Amino acid sequence: MRRSKYGQPTIYDVAALAGMSITTVSRVLNMPEQVTEATRVKVQSVIDQLGFVPRADARARALRGTHRIGVITPFFTAPSFVQRLRGIDTALAETKYELVIYTVDSLNKLQGYLGSLPLVANLDGLIIVSLPFDEIAARRLAKHGPETVTIEYCDSNFSSIMIDDVAGGRLAAEYLVAHGHIQCAFIGDLHPPNYAIRPGYSRLIGFRQGLAEANLPLPDEYICSSNYLQEPTQQAARQLLLLPHPPTAIFAAADIQAIIVLRVAHELGLKVPGDLAIIGFDNLDMADYVNLTTVSQPLDDSGHIAAELLLSRLNDPTRPVQHVNLPLTVVERGTV
Repeated sequence: MRRSKYGQPTIYDVAALAGMSITTVSRVLNMPEQVTEATRVKVQSVIDQLGFVPRADARARALRGTHRIGVITPFFTAPSFVQRLRGIDTALAETKYELVIYTVDSLNKLQGYLGSLPLVANLDGLIIVSLPFDEIAARRLAKHGPETVTIEYCDSNFSSIMIDDVAGGRLAAEYLVAHGHIQCAFIGDLHPPNYAIRPGYSRLIGFRQGLAEANLPLPDEYICSSNYLQEPTQQAARQLLLLPHPPTAIFAAADIQAIIVLRVAHELGLKVPGDLAIIGFDNLDMADYVNLTTVSQPLDDSGHIAAELLLSRLNDPTRPVQHVNLPLTVVERGTV
């Protein structure tokens, strides 16, 4: 195997031990989405085994910094993620750092980023939004950097921004019960992509708990799983509202879904809140526009605080890791 004059493992060592070409190893490092999962896993395993660090990255580490902050995020165009990114951008606006966004739409792409960015991206910091990762990825980030903060996912190695989704679901139930509703239904994404977290499921758990505390059932027919797209959510809303005994209230686990439910209710000639109450979750900008009652989480603040935590660690790496839990509140408007 070819070794550098400093005795450090080279890309030739990685290729030889993995039994692959230099081109393939380079592609795993720089364009991981263009290789198969098996190839990526094998090459990254060898990289970890050898402790390989690309020469370009080693040079970058020797410099004072690249002035680049990366954000790995799914569902890039979803309103909740746009508001989080807005918070991050606001925090970085008056700093020297450039924001670089990496979008995720598959598990292979996520794992590729987590494997390659610590080695070749030349980032000073990284914010991972609403995406889970395993111990191997955590160790790689902790060992090679960059400094990392997570949003909606907690790992003891990194500072994080969290909300209590179960408590949020319970808040929604308690609010509906307090307004006299005993036939309450749920719409949310219970089967998200395999690369994403599952807040909808946690919100359902809390919603069920809140109803149970009031001695109210949540029948299976009152639970609908739907992603955030318009057509599936419309179908879920119609399924609930056309039941022989439809619910008098619906908790939608995301505002974007609650707004779709509101539209379907109007199309069916239902008065909101007279015939049907609707409560969402998020408190998006558009929730105020449509007068939607919702469980509010501080979306902009979550991005802003994450960026501030990251900047504080970049300025002083000895600062302790922090886990920040943001409060949830019900914002009362006109749909309950």
